[in-house]
Amino acid sequence: MSDYLVKALAFDGQVRAYAIRTTDTVSEAQRRHQTWPTASAALGRAMTASVMMGAMLKGENKLTVKIEGGGPIGAILVDSDAKGHVRGYVTNPQTHFDLNQHGKLDVARAVGTNGTLSVVKDLGLREHFSGQTQLVSGELGEDFTYYLVSSEQIPSAVGVGVLVNPDNSILAAGGFIIQLLPGTSDETISIIEEKITNMTPVSKLIEKGLTPEELLEEVLGGEDIKFLETMPIEFKCKCSKERFEQAIISLGENEITDIIEEDGQAETHCHFCNATFMFSKAELEAMRDQLKH
Repeated sequence: MSDYLVKALAFDGQVRAYAIRTTDTVSEAQRRHQTWPTASAALGRAMTASVMMGAMLKGENKLTVKIEGGGPIGAILVDSDAKGHVRGYVTNPQTHFDLNQHGKLDVARAVGTNGTLSVVKDLGLREHFSGQTQLVSGELGEDFTYYLVSSEQIPSAVGVGVLVNPDNSILAAGGFIIQLLPGTSDETISIIEEKITNMTPVSKLIEKGLTPEELLEEVLGGEDIKFLETMPIEFKCKCSKERFEQAIISLGENEITDIIEEDGQAETHCHFCNATFMFSKAELEAMRDQLKH
């Protein structure tokens, strides 16, 4: 099964829902950044929630999520868009701790709880939309829930999970977002709360092989779910050697001359995908010559 997301309505249109498998996407992030298990879980949870939030956008719109909790992992930064593309990184990928008292990867200890979750949305307007909330647990699912409720005023429940193999590879990753639309009945709210409270952890359900559709049936109890759309999900970075070339050219003739004389070459690095691009002395001289004409 490949990674994909499903959008749905349930309970006669009272509830909007998203569910997702991100095992391959988080695996790609782990491979690129060589994250250790706790860092993999933190980055994977953040990417899973962020790509679902990206799927709430339209067209060319995109968003950036930044989580800074004061913990040893440093910052988590994730970009996603309306097309199912996501990329992300953590400041300190080699972060790992023993399991917490619940037998799970100790994401809260790695992320920290003294900080913020901020979201910046590029909606194609002159001004970007931005919102920020305090972290409430550092486990990230609860933190995204609190963000959606507090900053976007949408009663929501976010569940995200990542399982990591002993060799650091990703066993399973996925999640869901349930949102209550205006006029949702108390009875519907009670049913959903009970289901979510008693459900098997989402990462375990993905490991068992449940599809995103089956995941939503587990969360919502199969109540009148109307599936609207599916979307493939992938780790995709916008970086390229050409983009970095333009960035070097923007430094100006004098700065490029300094690089040529001091280093004889330039090495550029993309934080999001960990790719490195080298520029030789000849390439730098060609860029400088462009600026002279």
